[in-house]
Amino acid sequence: MPASTTCGFRVAGMFAGVGGLEEGFRRAGHSSSMLCEFDPAARHVLSRRFADAEISEDVRALSALPDCDVLTAGFPCQDLSQVGRRVGISGPNSGLIGSVFDLLRKKAVTPQWIVLENVPFMLSLDRGRAIRLLAQEFESMGLSWAYRTIDARSFGLPQRRRRVVVLASKAHDPRPVLLGVDEGPPAPFKRGNHACGFYWTEGNTGLGWAIDAVPPLKGGSALHIPSPPAIWFPRTGTIATPSIEDAERLQGFEPGWTDLMDFDPRAARRRWRMVGNAVSVPMAEWIATRLTAERSHFVEQDAGDLPSEGSWPGAGWGHGGRRGRSLASEWPVSRPRQHLASFLRQRPTLLSRKAAAGFLSRLVASSLRYDPKFRSDLQDHVNAFGRP
Repeated sequence: MPASTTCGFRVAGMFAGVGGLEEGFRRAGHSSSMLCEFDPAARHVLSRRFADAEISEDVRALSALPDCDVLTAGFPCQDLSQVGRRVGISGPNSGLIGSVFDLLRKKAVTPQWIVLENVPFMLSLDRGRAIRLLAQEFESMGLSWAYRTIDARSFGLPQRRRRVVVLASKAHDPRPVLLGVDEGPPAPFKRGNHACGFYWTEGNTGLGWAIDAVPPLKGGSALHIPSPPAIWFPRTGTIATPSIEDAERLQGFEPGWTDLMDFDPRAARRRWRMVGNAVSVPMAEWIATRLTAERSHFVEQDAGDLPSEGSWPGAGWGHGGRRGRSLASEWPVSRPRQHLASFLRQRPTLLSRKAAAGFLSRLVASSLRYDPKFRSDLQDHVNAFGRP
């Protein structure tokens, strides 16, 4: 175990957002020395929540990385997201990860660990160019790496949030850390009377449907407006959206984490964007805990090499001059499930008539399959408002 872990790792966070990765590391006993974030509202949150950390504004303006044991970077996903621009890793936002690699190459002593996070669509977009570029960058600096798609539900949160975590190191083998434990996905279960989350901004080609969970919280819709997911409560027929405080909790933050009243009382919409863009705190805490856990030699069933062309699978690694697939599932652990309806602490807000009617009209016109009771409750919800 590295000597520095006795008093905790020093963490430097790039694209820190509101500190999801860094808060997870703090809960595991580590501390952040420097955080870099472009959004002024998010920087305000960071300055309040990480008072001892130096706060920087633009990764492109940094002349050097501070001395640190761990470098975290949940880099922008706008160009890599399935619902984003899809221009790829060279896009104006996601391409900023290049600045991080430039800083790493200038560093005389590479951090012990590098932790990246982004959306799973990057494994297939543009034939997997993004994940290949990350692998090539790490290998050019002599680092071993591993990546894994992880679902936030693995940690008991009722949010279906799948994210790719990439872990790299020059001094350590990242495979036992990230791939060495696996619970496997739980058996699927029927809807029953469980609350179900969906995207009310969709309805043409998808629903974002999630049983006993919400779909991934998003920074905004294609219309660039805050878009908290809606929730259908079959027991009562209610169609509503969660409060921002419960959305924070769905990401693993304490309620009120992103409060901006002392920054801009009119900035409520910014909170939804910041929460939607955040990294799940329990997932980050699990990663941080794994970095200092006792680990046996990595042994995995041979799943073959990573493909030289085309998309990459949900997990893989590069070590000792070889690249390999991994059979690791999206569920490294399986913590007790928290049911969505009982997880919410605040009364949800009824979805507006305009939003519900628009979604219903798109749904009916589509070829999507859906529960007849869901449609019936949607129609009743719209009718209950009366005519506008």
